[in-house]
Parts: sequence; structure tokens; C-alpha cells
Amino acid sequence: MTDFWPGRRVMVTGGGGFLGSAVVRRLNEAGATDIFVPRSRDYDLRTRDGIDRALVDGRPDLVIHLAAVVGGIGANRENPGRFFYENAIMGIELMEQARLAGVGKYVQIGTVCSYPKFTPVPFREDDIWDGYPEETNAPYGLAKKMLLVQGQAYRQQYGFDVIYLIPVNLYGPGDNFDPASSHVIPALIKKCVDAREAGADHVDVWGTGSASREFLYVDDAAEAIVLAAERCEGAAPVNLGVGHEITIRELVELIARLTEFDGEIRWDSTKPDGQPRRALDTSRAREGFGFVAKTGFEEGLRRTINWYERTAE
Repeated sequence: MTDFWPGRRVMVTGGGGFLGSAVVRRLNEAGATDIFVPRSRDYDLRTRDGIDRALVDGRPDLVIHLAAVVGGIGANRENPGRFFYENAIMGIELMEQARLAGVGKYVQIGTVCSYPKFTPVPFREDDIWDGYPEETNAPYGLAKKMLLVQGQAYRQQYGFDVIYLIPVNLYGPGDNFDPASSHVIPALIKKCVDAREAGADHVDVWGTGSASREFLYVDDAAEAIVLAAERCEGAAPVNLGVGHEITIRELVELIARLTEFDGEIRWDSTKPDGQPRRALDTSRAREGFGFVAKTGFEEGLRRTINWYERTAE
């Protein structure tokens, strides 16, 4: 606990979701006593009315904007227009109205999907403008990147204190396991567990397995966001990650072992791999506000698998 959070009114959009729930828990642990979570059923943040009512009801001193329309490669391919519009309109209007409402600090969560398709590994924040994002998730990534531009412009013109954080792929208990919209780790866990339970002799996996990804455990991501909200200053974007990558082939083999699925892995190379490699330089977060991820990857996967097996029963 620190003396930063007690008495400070905090609004967490998306606070009922996967990452948001972890952030709210971490805020409570840090000493925050006045946390407002505008739920989508009550406040449609894609509309000006929903945003205005949320700001009036929450009266925040600090906003952490986590709410987003997200999904894996398949969901991005099927909903490029929706993913662009809803993420852009929600973020742009919320930041503007928060500024007008006198919010003291605004934490914008970006996405690793904003980086160029062929960014040199490890991704450094200064590389973010060096090319176009990977095509399957470019509309989502560009919508989020425009909020970096907005935050920097608002800091320059209005002195509005906006910080911009770029988390790598997240995973952990409470993740989305819906096959239509899940990301790679929950999708693979569900495939392997379901195949094991059904006695199936194989699972089908998209792509070639050659692409690499970096993964950050959700509770570590929440710790990073709360630390940044308290300590991070300045206009420059900041990566949140662990600083090392794993290929999708290695990931599938690891999840199969941890779920005790011993069948065949069949790769469907007609499906896209997505961005070829993904791993972040995390030195700016470490040096700027002292964040270093604590959860080992295999341990985080075990916790996630155990959670899914308990809830899927």
C-alpha cells in the first residue's frame, strides 16, 4: 500500500473483464478505496451519453481505460470494421470528455498489435511508427495507436496527463475461452482439455507453428498498470511484458504436456500465423516505474489450466 491511492477516485473502464478484474483487485491491495467500474449494461461507452453519465456518476480523479472490443486472429478477420470503429470511437470520446471533466490523470491501454508486422525483436517503443501492422489485426491495432497520438496531442496542447501502456499478449485464470473470440492460449488449452476428455486422437491448430509470441500473466499486467498509474510520467509509450518469446509450436507442445493430452498435433498451414515474431524490450517499464514480471510462464499456464478445468466441469 502507498499513500497515493487512499481518497483518490478511480474509474476503471472494462473493470469487470479479464484484465479489468485483476486491475481492480490490485487497486484494492494498493489502498484504493473509491473505485468506480462502469458496466456496459449501464453505460455504453461507445456513445457520448454513456460516457457523460459514467464521468458524472464516477467523478474520477484518475481514469484507467481498459474497455475494448478484442479477439484472436479469427475474430479480427471477421470484424475489422467493428473492431476499428468501436475501439476508436470509445477511446477518442472518453479521453476528450475526461479532459473536459477535469480528470487529473488518464491511463490509456494500447496493444502490441499496433507494432509493424516486421518489427525487429525485441520491439522497442520507438519502433512503433516504422511500418504497417500485421494485416489480420491492423484495424484494431491502428485504432488503438490513434489513442497514442491523441494522448500526446492532448498533453502538448492542454497539459492533459495521459500515459500510454502497451501490454503484450495476456493470459491467466478468468480468460476468454470462447472458441469464436479467444486468444491463442485459452484456445489451445480448451482444444487440448476437450480432446483429452473426449478421447480424441488429435487436435487441429492454425498456422505452421513457426510464429513466436510473448505472454504476460494477467496479475503481473495488473501490477504494471497500477504502478504506472501511480509513478509513470511523460508522453512516451511504455511496453509491458516479460522480455522473451516462445514459438507457437513450443507453446502447443507445452500446453499438451501440462493438460496431459498425448494425441497428435495437426497443423493447418492454410490458416494465417499472424505476426511472425513478437517479443518486447521491457527496459522502459523497469527503469521508469520499477515493473518486472514475477510469474514464471509454466506456473502461470498451470494456474490457467487448473482454473479452466474447475470452471468447465
